[in-house]
Amino acid sequence: MNYISLFSAGGVGCFGFKQEKFECIATSEIIERRLNIQKYNNKTKYKNGYILGDITEKTIKNKLFEAIKFYKEKENVKDIDVIIFTPPCQGMSVANHKKNDGTIEKNSLVVESLEIVKKIKPKFFVSENVRSFMNTKCIDHNETKTIKDAFHNWLNEDYFYEDKVINFKDYGANSSRTRCLVIGVRKDLINNVYPNDLFPAREKEKTLKEVIGNLPKLEKMGEISSKDIYHNFKEYREDMRAWIHDIKEGESAFDNKDIHKRPHKIVNGKLIPNANKNSSKYTRQYWNHVAPCIHTRNDILASQNTVHPEDDRVFSIRELMLLMNIPKEFKWTSTSEETLNKLTIDEKKQFLKKNEINIRQCIGEAVPTVIMQKIAKNIKDVLINGKKTIPPNGQTRLI
Repeated sequence: MNYISLFSAGGVGCFGFKQEKFECIATSEIIERRLNIQKYNNKTKYKNGYILGDITEKTIKNKLFEAIKFYKEKENVKDIDVIIFTPPCQGMSVANHKKNDGTIEKNSLVVESLEIVKKIKPKFFVSENVRSFMNTKCIDHNETKTIKDAFHNWLNEDYFYEDKVINFKDYGANSSRTRCLVIGVRKDLINNVYPNDLFPAREKEKTLKEVIGNLPKLEKMGEISSKDIYHNFKEYREDMRAWIHDIKEGESAFDNKDIHKRPHKIVNGKLIPNANKNSSKYTRQYWNHVAPCIHTRNDILASQNTVHPEDDRVFSIRELMLLMNIPKEFKWTSTSEETLNKLTIDEKKQFLKKNEINIRQCIGEAVPTVIMQKIAKNIKDVLINGKKTIPPNGQTRLI
């Protein structure tokens, strides 16, 4: 079983396919430090499968096709089983308040993906993006259209596919994350499986307490668990601690009655209150609620829903990993965790100073590993067992 991954970041979501014993033929990423994380996890079978650079450039795209050709010849493979593509969502996300005309060009990375799917013709494809994905505008060879129309124009001839907007918390993920999933099946396989059969199965949602409640408390600024380098109290300005110290679950630092405990800055000796533009900033989370959506800026108090339910800090890396269903065996560096945990406290701090932001960004941009793992398992059942299915009543096979 094999797959190709486009716009892979650190490879967090794709790790679910590795868990189900799929071999990665090629993986593309534009930022080297993120591609390196994929290398730490031995993602591709052959070294030429790591494609660094802008996939829109002809030379980079040719490297992708060369890696695919190499794998097919080396492994005597005729068909590609799966292509996963999760293009950057700038301009699509409702959280992006600074949209401009350039975002439509960024969304055209979707069209690049569709062209690659059309050329390679894998048995299945999986795409994940923000909830507004299919209705967002893109540029398809100088023509502006919705991404939904681009899918239809490029893939209608060869694929049945279905798109669904779901919250991953209802499908096994340990945090809330509403996203659009698009899954396609090549038409010659439609007697064996329908797109709807490949979506992850529903599960009972889990509370924040159930997911991370057993981890040790971290009360000292800069503290790192002696048994886990990734369970850490990320430091921030000491004077800001008073802003969140007294707030209860569900409260924001902006709720403090004392103006000195509300987010502010001092200019020429005068207190200037910070603007409260987003109600989820500096907000302490609830133990008995599902964890919030993990964002890219999960490293600061001023971002959305980052404050721990009890401790005066943002979630640790380990907590974020659990909330995004990232297994413990996933590697952020070539050095083993056992070795990292034996470092001195100063060495640990140096390691985190160098690597923490990259790790946190990769987590915030990822698909929860369990979601891709479930999809991979469903595809594996078809590839290995030739699963036969009956289309459910009302199934729309072509969107």
